[in-house]
Amino acid sequence: MAKINGEEVNANNLLITEFLSENGYSPERVAVMINGEILPKADYAKTRISDNDEIEVVGFVGGG
Repeated sequence: MAKINGEEVNANNLLITEFLSENGYSPERVAVMINGEILPKADYAKTRISDNDEIEVVGFVGGG
């Protein structure tokens, strides 16, 4: 199991894009950090989630 935003999640072997889509995230409006490193958006479609990964998904909110 991976830890995503502080919760244990069974997302093993999912691509980041698959996880984001399945959980209602828009890839254009989030930043993803895996194991302390920011993942470039170009890598979302080729990076798979592994057991024991620690992932943070941070959304951008506009306002003024």
